[in-house]
Amino acid sequence: MGSFFPGAAKLSESGRSLGATIEGLDLARALSSEALEAVMRSLGRYGVLRFPSQTLTAAQLRAFSAQLGELEVNVANAFQEPGIPEVMILSNIVENGEPIGLADAGQDWHTDMSYSRQVAYANVLYGIKIPRRDGRALGATAFCDMYAAYDGLPEELKRGLDGKTVLHDFNKFWEKMRGREGSRRAPLTEAQRKAKPPVSHPVFLMHPITGRKLLYANPGYSMRINELSEKASDEALAFLFDHQTRPEYRYTFQWTEGDVLVWDDFVTIHSAIPDYAPHEHRLIKRCQVMATRFFRNGEP
Repeated sequence: MGSFFPGAAKLSESGRSLGATIEGLDLARALSSEALEAVMRSLGRYGVLRFPSQTLTAAQLRAFSAQLGELEVNVANAFQEPGIPEVMILSNIVENGEPIGLADAGQDWHTDMSYSRQVAYANVLYGIKIPRRDGRALGATAFCDMYAAYDGLPEELKRGLDGKTVLHDFNKFWEKMRGREGSRRAPLTEAQRKAKPPVSHPVFLMHPITGRKLLYANPGYSMRINELSEKASDEALAFLFDHQTRPEYRYTFQWTEGDVLVWDDFVTIHSAIPDYAPHEHRLIKRCQVMATRFFRNGEP
């Protein structure tokens, strides 16, 4: 699969349905059009791409991410890089009694920006400090394959949900994280709630690059299937949430300092694994790439 890439860049597969590593690209420099096309095709195929041994400033992280598409500034305005609001800081580090980043980001299954009318295409995360214990890296990120989840659904359920829509709400996940022990999250303000009201998207989507069908519902933000009764919706979502997180659909990525990890928000749902203590420091910087290059106004 390394022939996807021009020059010395090489792709190696993870051995799971998700995940691949691309070596030989310096993300601090602008990608050629050929390399960018190969990255996007690989992202649609593998869902999660690792670029090891990178050294990036926050501005270079933003510049690389912007090659994939329009960048979002998070509605919660939480822990942004000074002067670079498109870069969000994810960290459990506390300095002078104040946290420097969002410590509990993503600690349950979800798809970023499914709660937005303009949905996301990809996440770009740069691992700067990774916690370790007894020589073992902590704070992995787990993924589930939404191509496989769709393919594995009973045919009767595929037919029954085809053409239906699911309501997504930003506040659902925010409040779930706020309820966790030690959370420093404040409730969303009325202005923040109004900026991201609940929105609906199709339960099933076709990937804009690969053309494959996938499941676009997730435990973090999905509230109800609009066209069903409340009882039928609750039953259907409970089944989908259990089904899409089955072990055979999972891929767990273990971080190393200098990794840039890019994942496709259509192909995957993800969850951060909080298996490290407050004194075991983690620092990651993140950009969110919107899907405006594929959909009118970013809305599928």
